Amino acid sequence: MLMKQLALAIMIAIRVIAQTGSDAPPVPPPGKLVDIGGWRLHLHCAGEARRSQPTVILEAGVGDFSVEWSLVQPRVATFARVCSYDRAGDGWSDLGPHPRTIRQIVYELHTLLDKDGVRPPYVLVGHSFGGWPVRLYASTYPTEVVGMVLVEGGYDNPIRLTANGKEVRASELATGRAIPELNKTTPLRESDVPLGALNQMKAGGQRSIAKANEPPRDKLPAEAQRMRVWAIGRWQHAAAAVNPFEVEEFAILRTQRGKSPYPLGDMPLIVLTRGVSDEDGPDGKAHEADRRKEHAELAKMSRNGKQIIAEGSGHHIQIEDPELVAKCIQEVVGASRPVR
Repeated sequence: MLMKQLALAIMIAIRVIAQTGSDAPPVPPPGKLVDIGGWRLHLHCAGEARRSQPTVILEAGVGDFSVEWSLVQPRVATFARVCSYDRAGDGWSDLGPHPRTIRQIVYELHTLLDKDGVRPPYVLVGHSFGGWPVRLYASTYPTEVVGMVLVEGGYDNPIRLTANGKEVRASELATGRAIPELNKTTPLRESDVPLGALNQMKAGGQRSIAKANEPPRDKLPAEAQRMRVWAIGRWQHAAAAVNPFEVEEFAILRTQRGKSPYPLGDMPLIVLTRGVSDEDGPDGKAHEADRRKEHAELAKMSRNGKQIIAEGSGHHIQIEDPELVAKCIQEVVGASRPVR
């Protein structure tokens, strides 16, 4: 069965590339491309803007883009204005400046919303890696954010692998290096990338195509799956995730959180944690227990924070149980109050 699925994925990939060409997306963007300073980001908004109600902003995880919200966004659009987008280099968006720091991502999202006239207040929803830019956005622009939902969100001191394969906490890797200033004018070009690195990214992208829509992403709409096949195979997709300052930025988030017992005050906050583990190996149970504990700590960032376990879901709760995610967003939208 697995071999049949693999063969089918490869056939779809070949057909998509043959029909569209390597640089042409097989599906037109559902939203619009907004120039934010020399590169364009894809923004897709749906639902009615209601007076005095916040707009919901969806932030995807690493390796994902707006299509991962295909099952959640239509549900949220029934009760709120909701926008998903593609970070620079992912999905329909142009590649942006490097390095792809969390600070850079937050600046680009803020600029995108401002350029397109999507006004605050916002309820921010971040999946996995997307939890970090969501939190940094809230601390950078505190008057704009009135609620937050973290879907399997990244936590303060995650486990990372060293070059020799040793597991360590991110805090052990931080050196205090200065994070580069924001780059507002110069997107990365293919000619800027060393040939060896470029070839590695291209080869890696082609190897990843066969796994682009493995479960649970096989539950996504057909057009979303087609876009994933195309997007995952591009070198820009790999380049979009390069951030050599990641552990330094985690240290900043830890410091910000430590300044106050409730850094988010009374902001409505829901932290969704998977109920089905995908952790393998002898340390799998320990890693899963660590995840639940850390997510419980994230819920304590607000006096109005709580953790919910998505009992039947793995890491992509927004695909496996979109109804639960939409209900959590609706609860936070309903509980939100204007920032004073």
